[in-house]
Amino acid sequence: MTYDISNKNTLVTGANRGIGKAIVESFLEHGASKVYAGVRTLDKADALVAQFGEKVVPVDIDYDKPASIKAAAKTAGDAHVVVSNAGVLIGAGVMDEDVIEQFQIELNINVYGLIRMAQAFAPVLKRNGGGAFVQINSIASLSSFPRATYPASKAAAYSFTQALRSIFKEQGTATLSVHPGPILTDMAISSGFAEDSDLPSVVSEGIVEALKEGDFHLFPDRMAKDFEKAYHNFAEAIIEA
Repeated sequence: MTYDISNKNTLVTGANRGIGKAIVESFLEHGASKVYAGVRTLDKADALVAQFGEKVVPVDIDYDKPASIKAAAKTAGDAHVVVSNAGVLIGAGVMDEDVIEQFQIELNINVYGLIRMAQAFAPVLKRNGGGAFVQINSIASLSSFPRATYPASKAAAYSFTQALRSIFKEQGTATLSVHPGPILTDMAISSGFAEDSDLPSVVSEGIVEALKEGDFHLFPDRMAKDFEKAYHNFAEAIIEA
C-alpha cells in the first residue's frame, strides 16, 4: 500500500531530538503540510517551531500518560500519517535483581505506548482516508543480547506491529515497521554505540521512500541492511505473505 507524505498532515512522537527530529525535518522537506510534534513538554519543540514556523505544532504526548495520547488524537484530528517513535532503552540483564522493574518501564513505553497510539489514532486515520501508521522498532526486535529487556520489548512491539498491519489494512491504512541499527542519537551515545552509528536522516529519508514504495519493513542503515539480507526470505514468505 503506497503512500506519499506530500501535502499531508503528520504527527511524530519523540519529535524533539534524534530520529524523531529527523523525521519532522524530512517530512517537511518532502512537502508535508504540517507536523504535529509530539513531546513530553511543549517547550521541547521550541527549536523546531523556530526552524519551521507554523508548519510545526507542538503537542503534549507522554507514553506514560495515556490521557495525553487520547487528548493528542483530538488535537491532531486531521492527521494523515502517524509515527510512533518515542521509546526508552534501559537494557537490564536477565539476572539483574531489578530486571522485572526495569523491564516494566520499557514495556510501558515501547509496547503499551504503541498500543495506545494505535488505538487512539486508528479512527483518526480512517476518518482522513486511511493514511499511514509508522512504528519505529529496531534490529533488536529480531535478535537479543545480554541486556535483554530492551530487545524483548522491541520484539513485542514488532509482534504488535504485524498484527496492526492486518487490522489497518481493512481500513486502508498503510503500516511501516522500521528496524534501525545503531543511529547517532543520545540513546546510542549513552549506550556505547556511537562509533558504529549512522545519522538519523538515514532513517527519516528511508521512511519517506518506504512509504512511497508501499513496503512493510524498512532496514535503513548499514547494520540494519545486514539483518535484512539474512531476514528477507523469511519475512517475505511468512510475515508479509
